[in-house]
Amino acid sequence: MEDVWVEKYRPKALDEIVGQEEIVMRLKSYVRSKSMPHLLFAGPAGTGKTTSAIALARELFGENWRMSFHELNASDERGINVVRTKIKEYARTAAPNNVGFKIIFLDEADALTPDAQAALRRTMEMYSKTCRFILSCNYSSKIIEPIQSRCAIFRFSPLQEDAVKERLKYIAEKEGKTIDEHALNAIYYVSSGDMRHAINVLQMSAAISDNIDENVVYKATGLAKKEDVEGLIKMAISGDFISARNLLQKMFVEYGLSGEDIIKQIHRIIYELPIDEHLKVVLLDKTGEIEFRMVEGANERIQLDALLAYFTLAGTKSHSF
Repeated sequence: MEDVWVEKYRPKALDEIVGQEEIVMRLKSYVRSKSMPHLLFAGPAGTGKTTSAIALARELFGENWRMSFHELNASDERGINVVRTKIKEYARTAAPNNVGFKIIFLDEADALTPDAQAALRRTMEMYSKTCRFILSCNYSSKIIEPIQSRCAIFRFSPLQEDAVKERLKYIAEKEGKTIDEHALNAIYYVSSGDMRHAINVLQMSAAISDNIDENVVYKATGLAKKEDVEGLIKMAISGDFISARNLLQKMFVEYGLSGEDIIKQIHRIIYELPIDEHLKVVLLDKTGEIEFRMVEGANERIQLDALLAYFTLAGTKSHSF
């Protein structure tokens, strides 16, 4: 079921892409000129990198765009042999269109090994007349400098709340579902500006109920409510350690959350709390230490109990809450 609605409601044209207006404007200039350099799309997941590449190909090549657009995922095939065989063989053939070049879209390009990137750089040089590359990655710093210097770099940012909510409302209406404002807020909180994740959460929620509210969203995602996590931290800081620990146990037992899920939510909520900045720094520093211990294999419950105990001591010392 995952990604069905993502593909179904993927924007077909550059004008339909939301939240990346400056990038869309630059891409449309390539469509008008029927020419483009190699491109590097960098940014978080779900911000429109793949959608922009497909929309660009559609507008450049028209109805038969699939014949001139080849998509590969570098995280699946990341070695030098892929560059020397699949990519090179496709790049060297003539373009089946009147634009004069084809596009290879290489998703998750930052997963390519250094040797594969070095080979790719040479391929980009040799076949630039017949083929243009669009490299997509989360971290442009993992792409070697010789490739970066050959590309026009586009930096995608997380989508704004209004843009995500409008798209979710549109999809819910098309699917015959009702969704309230609290549910939209919950989906945005869970997705953090990742449109793909937001649409998948909406799809999972719609599978539970036709009337989507906040409770349905959290049930579908398996996460604790934002208010519960906020209450957990406030209880600990105010000195009520036992109540905070009881709420933590409820999250483990009733919600079925893992320690990693809980500590990630704690980390996000700390930034939003109306407390002294110095106390935020202290809490974040300890949260990072506890998360590291959990990743290294320490017992989740003991470590989170220790974190709440530390919050209680820090809150008592500061008297800022």
